[in-house]
Amino acid sequence: MSGDWSLRASGISVRFDDADIVTDASFDLEPGTVTAFVGPNGSGKSTLLRALCRLLTPAAGSVALTDVPDTRALSARDFATRVGLLAQQRPTPAGITVRDIVEFGRHPHRSGWRGVDPDGAAAIDRALHLTGLTDLAETSLETLSGGQLQRAWFAGALAQDTGVLFLDEPTNHLDLRYQVEILDLINELAVRHGVTVGVVLHDLNHAADVADRVLVLEAGRIVADGPPAQALDADLLGAVYGIPITVTRDPDTDVLDIRARRSAGRSHRADLPAERSA
Repeated sequence: MSGDWSLRASGISVRFDDADIVTDASFDLEPGTVTAFVGPNGSGKSTLLRALCRLLTPAAGSVALTDVPDTRALSARDFATRVGLLAQQRPTPAGITVRDIVEFGRHPHRSGWRGVDPDGAAAIDRALHLTGLTDLAETSLETLSGGQLQRAWFAGALAQDTGVLFLDEPTNHLDLRYQVEILDLINELAVRHGVTVGVVLHDLNHAADVADRVLVLEAGRIVADGPPAQALDADLLGAVYGIPITVTRDPDTDVLDIRARRSAGRSHRADLPAERSA
């Protein structure tokens, strides 16, 4: 994967039926870094990613890459060799295998009438290995668990081999082990391969753990932008999510721990009195 790819969003706004979904979003994504997009449901995170990836047409604003002042000047194929997206909602085609899904990621790199892709086989095998799917490569999608299917689509995004990669809830449906492995892989893509990663996450602790930078969205606007310790402020998060939130830092590891405080007086099941016999 090639590094040194930056992306600049300038004044991105998205409207649906005269409603503002994203408003004046501007930020830079730097090579070899992970930027997490967080915020409550409906805050515009996924819509923003889709606009950055040209799946939606913004009402205003532009997106630039290192070598292209405005990505609208690129053909669909050229754009797809530079920017990839693992979307949140994806179909599950019948009658195809895990390897078939991963091969789809190589489509932008095929050239000529025979679809020549000299680097394709190695990229596919590498993506299968990194996501722990080598032994399931010939398995039909219909037989996969939700977590395995999620990893198959993630492998396809890796095989696309782009300098900028957007991930929309990549840990969704994964058990604890694979959540950790996917977060480690995201970190490896940035640190070791120089990939510019933008990732939507609902788990604020995941964002604090994996991201170099966090963008907090509320009602389509970026209300915080900075390192996790700065952007993930307890008072700000409490206002954005509408619930009291505490943010503490482990003095030994410097890791943030973000928790929603339960309402006072709300009882645990163990605290409830046992039902009386009739």
